[in-house]
Amino acid sequence: MTTVLGAGTDPERPARTPGTTSKGGPAPAPNCSTRPRKQRAMAGAEGDPLVADTTSALGALLGYRAYARRWVFLLVLSLLNFSNATLWLSFAPVADTIAHRFLLSTKQINWLSLIYLVASIPSGVVAIWVLDSVGLRWATIVCAWLNFAGSVFRTLPFLFLEIQDPFAFLMGGQTLCALAQTLVIFSPAKLAALWFPEHQRATANMIGTMSNPLGILVANLLSPALVKKEKDIPMMLGIYIIPAGLACLLATACLWESVPPSPPSAGAAHSTSEKFLDGLKLLVRNRAYVTLAVCFGGGIGIFSSFSVLLEQVLCVKGYSNEFAGLCGALFIVFGVLGALVLSLYVDQTKHFTEAVKIGFCLTSMVCVAFALVSQLQGQTLALAAICSLLGLFGFSVAPIAMELAVECSFPVGEGAAAGLVIVLGQAEGVLVMVLLTALTVRRAEPSISTCQDGQGPLDWKVSMLLMAGLCTLFSCFLVFFFHTRYRRLQAEAGVSHSIQEDVSPAPADHVPHPGPTP
Repeated sequence: MTTVLGAGTDPERPARTPGTTSKGGPAPAPNCSTRPRKQRAMAGAEGDPLVADTTSALGALLGYRAYARRWVFLLVLSLLNFSNATLWLSFAPVADTIAHRFLLSTKQINWLSLIYLVASIPSGVVAIWVLDSVGLRWATIVCAWLNFAGSVFRTLPFLFLEIQDPFAFLMGGQTLCALAQTLVIFSPAKLAALWFPEHQRATANMIGTMSNPLGILVANLLSPALVKKEKDIPMMLGIYIIPAGLACLLATACLWESVPPSPPSAGAAHSTSEKFLDGLKLLVRNRAYVTLAVCFGGGIGIFSSFSVLLEQVLCVKGYSNEFAGLCGALFIVFGVLGALVLSLYVDQTKHFTEAVKIGFCLTSMVCVAFALVSQLQGQTLALAAICSLLGLFGFSVAPIAMELAVECSFPVGEGAAAGLVIVLGQAEGVLVMVLLTALTVRRAEPSISTCQDGQGPLDWKVSMLLMAGLCTLFSCFLVFFFHTRYRRLQAEAGVSHSIQEDVSPAPADHVPHPGPTP
């Protein structure tokens, strides 16, 4: 890097003051470049080795540096996100066994998972303030201890047999984990912005974000595999403590600072430059951000409802619980794979808006297909393919949309920009789920239903068509009304371009053309 800076530079040439050219004259203003601003912002990502070397050299000149320990921070955050997701859905796959062991109703068991969604709405605003005001390190440590304490608190009914109300301890542990969730799911975007250089931000955000659905997948597979009888429940809870305890240990011992000594980019140098309340005001007044938050939040709500209601929708048409679980697993696996590929692509091209809009449109088409095919019998291959595509197109845009929220709201803090989207998505998720379940009706005629709730099967036709309609509505609204410039990339490009004008020596054979004399 030092060699790049020194190439073509005379060591005995007197140093220039900022704002002057190598000839001693004033440097041209950054906006005088003949290259379009967006092209300058994307220059470092178009694959030109010379441009990439120049960008790296300018970063070194400005003191920008990426530290290897950023990967340790990302590992801790990903493990914490993974653990929190496993604790969230650890009871759902074995709800009947848990209910029989503690004499609980199905509604009580469902609340052990629903508390995550409900608690995240009021606690989300506090989590945004903690991330942008207290700092990423302390937010992660507090989150890790809450998550670990919740995982241990859930086991107390098995350690003390004389406990009269085990549901209170189970709910108490889940509530602590729910409070931790609001901190951990807001953090990947902020970590990527503060610790990772421009060409790695989307990938880092993807790794931190997609560890959550991986945890959901593991919980859906591991809980039924561990719990065959009631006596296996303590072993299951104990196993889920292990990743929570490891994440707590690593967060406490290995995270030393919230921000690196030197920022990795110009965007990181100006991160969280707005105060908490001022940042929220700017977000509310930012039309592009509000449009993205409403549409992407609606997408979060639809996908949350899809994940929760998938088994109930499919069992009506005779599909088994195992097949519903397979569809859910395909949804997550293809979503993670799609997010990996899409994040690498966006890191190189910076096509945030295009990726999100195309992903939303494809998701709407697949959602319509699911609404129609899910009402048919014997369509296992078609449903498996549709669930895979739904994850591939819809789930994969989540980390890109989070990065886009930060780009269009810069210089507002990343915690506020990403957190407010998720809080709005959780609220929309509650509304969508309540609406979809309210539109169902009980069937009186005989059916091939495999539902085991002891009542007549539900008719989900109207609810599924409404879900597809909402998805299409959000996609159209996003495509037609969301337009933004990449504020963070432009800020970084502006700094880099200004420094290029200051430090680039003029060619030796270049003779300035005299301008016209007055």
